[in-house]
Amino acid sequence: MFNPNTQDFPMDISMDNVHPRDVLKKDRQLNLVQDDRHDSGLDSMKDEDYELLVKELEDIRIQPGEASAGLQSGPSQPGQAWKQQVTEDGDTFLHLAIIHEEKSLSLEIIRQAGCDPAFLNFQNNLNQTPLHLAVITDQPEIAETLLKAGCDPEFRDFRGNTPLHISCEQGSLRGVGVLTQYCQKHHLQSLLQSSNYNGHTCLHLASIQGYLAIVECLLSLGADVNAQEPCNNRTALHLAVDLQNQELVSLLLRHGADVNKVTYQGHSPYQLTWGRNNSIIQEQLRQITALDLQMLPESEDEESCESESEFTEDELLYDDCVIGGRHVPC
Repeated sequence: MFNPNTQDFPMDISMDNVHPRDVLKKDRQLNLVQDDRHDSGLDSMKDEDYELLVKELEDIRIQPGEASAGLQSGPSQPGQAWKQQVTEDGDTFLHLAIIHEEKSLSLEIIRQAGCDPAFLNFQNNLNQTPLHLAVITDQPEIAETLLKAGCDPEFRDFRGNTPLHISCEQGSLRGVGVLTQYCQKHHLQSLLQSSNYNGHTCLHLASIQGYLAIVECLLSLGADVNAQEPCNNRTALHLAVDLQNQELVSLLLRHGADVNKVTYQGHSPYQLTWGRNNSIIQEQLRQITALDLQMLPESEDEESCESESEFTEDELLYDDCVIGGRHVPC
């Protein structure tokens, strides 16, 4: 919980005309946030704890002159003790402002924080930075401001997701645009290549969800269309076939997807079309797949098994019956 000395923070940001519970606990859909945060935040607090935090947030005020001082002195500036305050969930004042969509307050905190990467990139107990939360709550303006202030977009949360992973999975084209436009070039290439703890790149996540516009955006930025999952070696094209997404298959092929890439089980994308309904995808891949990758591995195994023995299991002859220590003819 926040425990600042309220006398050290003269009033600058006013909340006098708005009821604090309406401001900090809005009626909005937070299912995604709550799922990712495992009920972390104000919604999991007891009423008395919530009221105490509301009072503390009302009492926290930032002096107008602290911004320039913060730029010079960094996190050790005596007047910015609020930077060091965290809740039991590991959230800073900035985390809380973003979670509850306090846009003006969030922007003011970022401005007052100045060039303090330790504060801007601070990770809560779920390893979420303020940038993660800005993406989860779909606040691209906050995300843009954080990136311009020097926030590092490569930090990973407890699932190994960068903010770009989350934006791709949520289907936020605007969020993807902000993250890729305002991050530095060396960050962008790293973000496009990195996998989360499930082995999925941003392209994999967008493909799984079927977000064609995001897939095309990522590919235009240099994402590897043939990147393979480390767990089973599937490419985005394999995923598109699994999902029977004809438009996605065509899009990936136009961007140079390799139809002859195989999974660890030896399956090409074409082989995955067998037993599925979409014959257009099957024919589209058959025409450009190598001949040796068109036959199913299972059919070869069945032929070899049939040639090994001319007897069925019930017809096999037994000559090893033993009674009383002596072999007995059957």
